[in-house]
Amino acid sequence: MMPTFTMRQLLEAGVHFGHQTRRWDPKMAPYLFGSRGGIHIIDLQQTVPMLHHSLEVIRDTVANGGRVLFVGTKRQASQKIKEAASLCGQFYVNHRWLGGMLTNWKTISQSITRLRELQEKLGEGAHGFTKKELLSLERERDKLELSLGGIKDMGGLPDILFVIDTNKEEIAIKEANKLGIPVVAIVDSNSNPDNIDYLIPGNDDAQRAIELFCTLVSAAILDGLQAEMLTSGQDIGEAEEVNVIIEEEVFSEEKPKAKPKVKKETTVKPKAEPKEQKEPKEQKAKAKTEPKAKQAAKLKEHAPKKKTVSETRAQENT
Repeated sequence: MMPTFTMRQLLEAGVHFGHQTRRWDPKMAPYLFGSRGGIHIIDLQQTVPMLHHSLEVIRDTVANGGRVLFVGTKRQASQKIKEAASLCGQFYVNHRWLGGMLTNWKTISQSITRLRELQEKLGEGAHGFTKKELLSLERERDKLELSLGGIKDMGGLPDILFVIDTNKEEIAIKEANKLGIPVVAIVDSNSNPDNIDYLIPGNDDAQRAIELFCTLVSAAILDGLQAEMLTSGQDIGEAEEVNVIIEEEVFSEEKPKAKPKVKKETTVKPKAEPKEQKEPKEQKAKAKTEPKAKQAAKLKEHAPKKKTVSETRAQENT
């Protein structure tokens, strides 16, 4: 189903705001409603049917197996372009348009091959490279990824271009015109509408306006992809039948022999001898003093008795 939108949505997104009156392109006069406060106002009564017709063209191109290339390298549009193209499985250029990206596709395809080689080398690991060599390879890969990352899987020229800001993407439009590739572009009040096959007058600077345009284009592409699948006879909700062959394992009736039990050697640890109870300090002191007292008593018994003075005098007189 084709995406639907209203003039109210365009007004809320600020699609009707142009640039300052002194910066306008006179060729955009038929698509301007007037000016307010020194700013041109774009006529949305013309924008609505032209936007609807452009979406139909994109949808029919995709339904016939065509490829869409989103082009928007300005800061406001870079991330939105990438998200919208990734959402619907298409291709994009959001960093810098390289000269000859369409007209010199042979050289561009060689650069894409180089990018894939670098991704494989660095994906396997940093084996065999010095730090300096690894750093230079990573820088080369990042540089190619920025410029060619969105078209590395395109495999050939696109069938239609969707461009935001025709002034900035002038080279891309010229290359598409030279090759006969139709261009759908958002054209502001300061842009030249010449060489644009499907013109959409609108604000190409406001982020909300850019997001609205990208969302509508991606929805139209998804509708075209669905129509392509239906015309090719594929049922979207039906999965392919896959024959799965499961090989049955043959089990023998014999019971598996039980493994012999291995007796574990148990080692009996000898019981520890009970430790002697320590005698208290008082008992040790008594044991030390007792033998000394006994020795002193024995010495007293065997020692000769001392004679008195009277006894000694009596012996002398005798």
